Amino acid sequence: MRGGKLVIIGGAEEKQNDCEILREVVRLAGGKHARVVVMTVATELPIEVGSEYIEVFDRIGVADVRMFDVSTRDAADRASAIKAIEDATCVFFTGGDQVRVTKLLGGTKMDTTLHKRYQEDGLILAGTSAGASMMSSTMIVTGLGETNPKVGIVEMAPGMEFISGVVIDQHFAQRGRYGRLFSAVAQYPHHMGLGIDENTAIVVEGQEFHVIGAGAVSVIDAAHLTYSNLEQVRHGDDLALFGIKMHILPRGSRFHLRDREPIPEADTAKTSERTRGVDNE
Repeated sequence: MRGGKLVIIGGAEEKQNDCEILREVVRLAGGKHARVVVMTVATELPIEVGSEYIEVFDRIGVADVRMFDVSTRDAADRASAIKAIEDATCVFFTGGDQVRVTKLLGGTKMDTTLHKRYQEDGLILAGTSAGASMMSSTMIVTGLGETNPKVGIVEMAPGMEFISGVVIDQHFAQRGRYGRLFSAVAQYPHHMGLGIDENTAIVVEGQEFHVIGAGAVSVIDAAHLTYSNLEQVRHGDDLALFGIKMHILPRGSRFHLRDREPIPEADTAKTSERTRGVDNE
């Protein structure tokens, strides 16, 4: 089996009307044959949050959807936790606090099983808000929004490592988080910053992703940073960052993670034509 896909959602995905993003999650996971596990590990209100998603997935038409909560590390090592992941075609991480995810799942048998099934069995991993931030190898834990880039306005920590080379921020435009993502990238210039708006998601397959939903994805790339005053200023001081590249990717846009470049629309059309040709054979 080939590797799976990631659906990384910027939070506040639409749940009442067309449910575009959640419907795409279900389609990727097998449509009417999807088996969805709603992971509520990030939230301290698992019953309330889990029940909402179970109702939405049920309304979409998922026959097999269940909630699984992990409140201790021991729970993530139990046979029932492993079986839940082994039986699923999609594991959906809700919002909450991303530190709870890494603290309770990191290094457990459930963690190992998630990575194995994603890499080898085509498991769909989806996450919204905190469930999006934890997807990367380095994640934002906390940080001030609605401010210009400053030293020390973000706290970083290791994530769950489902995608490498990026730092993900969510509720991006709605909460004015440009400054904090620039600040994060200044600390980790080898990582690209992905700022995902609400009701917007990226679908990652291999080294490419494409954008779905109502908003946009902002990509901040400091690979060719020519100057930063990070080492000269103190906590709370303004950052100077020269030579940073930024891309704004609306719905339908594609991006190559290894090349660190958007994929031109013409190339996207050619890829779609080749895919349709294979499907029709």
